[in-house]
Amino acid sequence: MSSSKPIVAVIDYDRGNLHSVVRAFEAAGATVHLAKTADELKRASHVVLPGVGAYKDCMETFVATGLQDPVAAFIASGKPFLGICLGMQLLLERSFEFGVTQGLGILPGEVLPFPVNELPDESTLLKIPHMGWNAAVATTESDLEWDGLGPSPFFYFVHSYGVREFPLASGDTGRLRPPRVTWSEAGDGDRADRFVAAVENGPLSATQFHPEKSGEAGLMLLKNWLDTL
Repeated sequence: MSSSKPIVAVIDYDRGNLHSVVRAFEAAGATVHLAKTADELKRASHVVLPGVGAYKDCMETFVATGLQDPVAAFIASGKPFLGICLGMQLLLERSFEFGVTQGLGILPGEVLPFPVNELPDESTLLKIPHMGWNAAVATTESDLEWDGLGPSPFFYFVHSYGVREFPLASGDTGRLRPPRVTWSEAGDGDRADRFVAAVENGPLSATQFHPEKSGEAGLMLLKNWLDTL
């Protein structure tokens, strides 16, 4: 890590477990402040978007902050941005949780319910809500913050909807897209219940799991992410 402390802004829109997120980043060696305005984002070297609850409610609350454009500008500037749990899902195009809700559209893809009855033996499917520890397995070679964590570190998950895959679409619609998207997967049984556990696209990273609740593995991941500049 560099000699100067990273300055982390955690977006405060009343829909995240802010206390545990702030404490985790302080433990990882950062200076942390909560951000509700564009100016507070500009003071940061790294920005975090947490989130818990229902997608529609969180999206409406976030939009009310007026931070959509400042967040997009921060990501486009090349500075590190991390979405956590629902904060990851908000970055996508839309969610099908209790109807259809449009997301921020910064990453391509959709948030979908987990599969039901896709396998002969339903006991092999994830229990919904998916709550507890699960291994995340890298599906593509990445310089993501996985360094030192091994091939399948365990992280803590709490969610009922997930991202099945990230489409590698071509073309430019103004959103952050490939050339390079890498992700990791988690799941309990057959391929049918696999879902995206983490994704990276340039300066943008996001995790479906909660690194701030994931013990030593989560702390190492946050330290690695803080080194990305």
